Amino acid sequence: MLNRREFVGAVAGTLAGAAALQAQDAPPNWGNPVIDIHHHWRRPVELNLAHMNGAGITRSLLLTEASQDAEAAAMPKDRFARFTSVNVAQAARLDANMDALRKAIATGSLGFGEMKSQVEVDGPEMRRVFALAAELGVPVLIHFQEVNQTTSVGTFNRGLSRFPALLKEFPKTIFIGHADNFWANTSTDVPNDTAYPSGPIKRSGLTDRMLSDYENLWGDLAAYSGRNFLARDTDFSADFLKRHQNKLMFGSDCFCSDGKGTGQTNPLPLIAGKCVARETLGALKQLTAPDVFRKVTWDNAMRLLKLA
Repeated sequence: MLNRREFVGAVAGTLAGAAALQAQDAPPNWGNPVIDIHHHWRRPVELNLAHMNGAGITRSLLLTEASQDAEAAAMPKDRFARFTSVNVAQAARLDANMDALRKAIATGSLGFGEMKSQVEVDGPEMRRVFALAAELGVPVLIHFQEVNQTTSVGTFNRGLSRFPALLKEFPKTIFIGHADNFWANTSTDVPNDTAYPSGPIKRSGLTDRMLSDYENLWGDLAAYSGRNFLARDTDFSADFLKRHQNKLMFGSDCFCSDGKGTGQTNPLPLIAGKCVARETLGALKQLTAPDVFRKVTWDNAMRLLKLA
């Protein structure tokens, strides 16, 4: 039988353990509101809020296909905005898909994306998207991928090396770069056999130069590609975040169900079993001063998307 001292100690230990567990489950406080510009629409609809609330995210930009647009439009306006995408590789439906994008903007979508089609980035299909974005005054979020992966089969918007010409050709179009090839090209040394390079970054990579040289290019730090970039050379990434602090935005591209890592099946080392949103926000917190962190996680996207 426990004496009084032992009983009190046991109760205190139990309460401490419960408090620690509760703290672990509590949403993180990032020090300022956070907007996730890369939140893929999910069903049931309750999962959208569950992920945000679990990761401590205030608002999200839903990335929806045109067929999901009406359902996403019904989500609470104080928590959600949306971009709309189509597959421009479907040549027979290209005209119809352009009409769908135009309709989406007319009904409240704020931009095009994530544009992820197996085409050349400077091909006729994407040029039509860029021209329409300029006409309607909305941004385009582009997935750049040139290495096939088991979790993302195919290559998308190929030809990043030719992208500066498009930035010149479409000066009224706001482009948001994202994904493997975009972040690999922060270095001048880009391997062609891996999507996620490791090791020190060699300065003056294409992405770094484009962000400096073209006012109409912004960066989306979502997914493992963004998380890997932040981790591979922290001295470089801290400097990069400071230099481009007005043009970078936090995104998650996370598929865990609750903002805590539940259901995360991606085996890659920095995010295996974890919430990508939490991991990326944690890295940004470590690499930036508070004013830069707020710009990247809130101010920049709110300004670009003209959200109140």
